[in-house]
Amino acid sequence: MKGSTYVQGNSKSPETGRLPSSALRAPSPFEQGEAEDVAIVGGGIIGVCAAAALAEAGRKVTIFDRTGICEETSSGNAAAFAFSDVLPLAHKGMMRQLPKWLADPLGPLSIPPAYLPKLLPWLIRFWRAGAPGKYEASLAAQAGMMKLAEAEWMGLLDRSGTRGMLREDGSLELYESEAEFQAGLPGWATRERFGIGFSHVGREELAALQPGLSPRFVKGTFVPGWKTVADPKLLGKAVWAHAQTEGARFEIARIERVATNPEGAALTLADGTTRQARHLVIAAGAWSHLLARQLGDRIPLETERGYNTTLPTSAFDVKRMLIFSGHGFVITPLETGLRVGGAVELGGIERPPNYNRSKALLQKAQKFLPGLDPSGGCEWMGFRPSLPDSVPVIGHASGNRSVVYAFGHGHLGLTQAAATGRLIRELVLGQTPPIDLAPFSPHRF
Repeated sequence: MKGSTYVQGNSKSPETGRLPSSALRAPSPFEQGEAEDVAIVGGGIIGVCAAAALAEAGRKVTIFDRTGICEETSSGNAAAFAFSDVLPLAHKGMMRQLPKWLADPLGPLSIPPAYLPKLLPWLIRFWRAGAPGKYEASLAAQAGMMKLAEAEWMGLLDRSGTRGMLREDGSLELYESEAEFQAGLPGWATRERFGIGFSHVGREELAALQPGLSPRFVKGTFVPGWKTVADPKLLGKAVWAHAQTEGARFEIARIERVATNPEGAALTLADGTTRQARHLVIAAGAWSHLLARQLGDRIPLETERGYNTTLPTSAFDVKRMLIFSGHGFVITPLETGLRVGGAVELGGIERPPNYNRSKALLQKAQKFLPGLDPSGGCEWMGFRPSLPDSVPVIGHASGNRSVVYAFGHGHLGLTQAAATGRLIRELVLGQTPPIDLAPFSPHRF
């Protein structure tokens, strides 16, 4: 079974999603001739958390999405609250790995040759983001964001009654050689600067932390503060149920155009109808920059296409998230299955999925966990909206403060969603955010 892909704002793509019966909407104020207070484009985890935060503050919120709540990219991620993952992608370790990874068409990073000319400007920005000054600025911004993210998620889990979906088993990063372990030490030293706890472990301790590992792994790093959730799609829907109790609404619609006017913003739907909103939040993931461009903001967002296979829970007894950094993928035990996925394919939003990448990850997983049963899996591909410096865009559109952007979280959308929701609430309410938003400015490019 193949996973579907998200097509918010892309008129050339067919409708592939289904609206769950639990998300059937009540009549929108728009249909009664009224302007909406806050319209959010995008029903993924970022949009859901923004809706929850705004609804809790007493604002009337409607989410617009072509498929449903957390039915697309937010449904198939690795389920991690990766609060310790503060290193921007453009760090020295990754730059050293690029030539080797690109040489393998099914390796951790792939770029279809035909897409390279279009991607080149983004790659240049990505390379420049690794310069010491820019790297340190991105690192500091991410560290501050992660501290806020953890606090906001713990609060939201409690308010939404979803704390029981949280798993606090830590993560285990694995190394196949002493050289690979040594290469990762600078990154761990950087995390230590920001108070992130971890411990390096030898082969004997690895066996206790994860029985059944291949003996090829000689060392590991255990991060006790790493958290996961029982299932990211189910968590997103549960948070949305909480937002609904606070008055948030959902309307299934594909947004074709956005524009600003003296009253706020106007949205044009695929059926030609329009909606008016006093405030507009654009949180449409990998399609967000296309809508921002209509408002005059050119934001260099690129799409990391991620692949996974979710196996039955009986496939292997994985104790906690396993991270194979040298191969660019993870294995996460979920309530609903065992998810094997990761890797990056920089190929845009229009190319068809290459599920050979999912199969390649599964073959590696069998080598690393020799007792793994690879049968009965569900393959999936989703789009990670990524910016060159690994820092999301959170801020007002140029020329009109009624529009707020919230996108570009890359691999960290689930992790940073509750913090982003809090920040969006403060921007809409005109209040002072709890962290400096200058590093997240849409205009920093």
